[in-house]
Amino acid sequence: MSAPTEPGSRDRQPAPRRSTVRSGVEAEEAAPRRRLAVLGRLGLVVVLLAAVVGTVVLVSNRNEFGRPDAGAEEIPALEVEPAPVQLGTVAQPDALAPPSLGLPGRAPAGGAAPTSLADWAEGIASRVDVPARAVQAYGVADLAVKAEEPGCNLSWVTIAGLARIESNHGRYRGASIAANGDVTPRIIGVPLDGTGGNRTIGDTDRGVLDGDTALDRAVGPLQFIPSTWAKWRSDGNGDGVADPNNIDDAALAAGRYLCAGGRDLATGPGWRNAVLSYNYSDEYGRRVYAAADSYAAANRG
Repeated sequence: MSAPTEPGSRDRQPAPRRSTVRSGVEAEEAAPRRRLAVLGRLGLVVVLLAAVVGTVVLVSNRNEFGRPDAGAEEIPALEVEPAPVQLGTVAQPDALAPPSLGLPGRAPAGGAAPTSLADWAEGIASRVDVPARAVQAYGVADLAVKAEEPGCNLSWVTIAGLARIESNHGRYRGASIAANGDVTPRIIGVPLDGTGGNRTIGDTDRGVLDGDTALDRAVGPLQFIPSTWAKWRSDGNGDGVADPNNIDDAALAAGRYLCAGGRDLATGPGWRNAVLSYNYSDEYGRRVYAAADSYAAANRG
């Protein structure tokens, strides 16, 4: 017996299959169109993939710089306008020296003369946008380096100018300075991989300071590269620890670094060479000068 069939199945006729083969002129015209269509689809796929990769990279960067380390990849302090000066012809801005009155103490009432570095720092901080604790650190470094290298003629305003550009006085991305001088969250720069105008510097500290075991990153309120810190590390607050994330230690190390090689910052060439040893850029030097000069003017006032 034949197998049962569905009702009406015998009346169905298979539809003729459409040939997928073209010939003659029609085929010659169709082939380029097909190739263009394929290329168009491939181009769309490439664009979509690029968008996805870009999104992943953006998210990765947000995660990287959103961690507890502050991440100094785009320091807003660089918004300081460069001073209209020619480096090499202008020396360190002239500022009053901090009082040689020892370490922090209670400020007197009634506007009396300062009796401590803390009092002196508070007076300056009230006239400029700099934390008093940072000014105090710059003053301590000024006095210490003057005792070690009197011929350098270092002034605290040069250290302050550098700190303004490097980390906005330890305040970059919401960081703050504790009473003992520690800056938290830590300010860690981008990987020094040769991009963005940076040099390529492989890891020199096994990630101890910057958390990166592949490349070095600048660290702390004065943005020391680990290898530079290893040479100039200093204990500015006398606690027995040299830490680039501490404003006292970093300021003293910066002062010593600026005075290296017998530089005299009271001369135009000496000041230029000192500041550009930090970052060899004329525009950078003129920004530091602008900041330093504003602090000197506030100090004199």
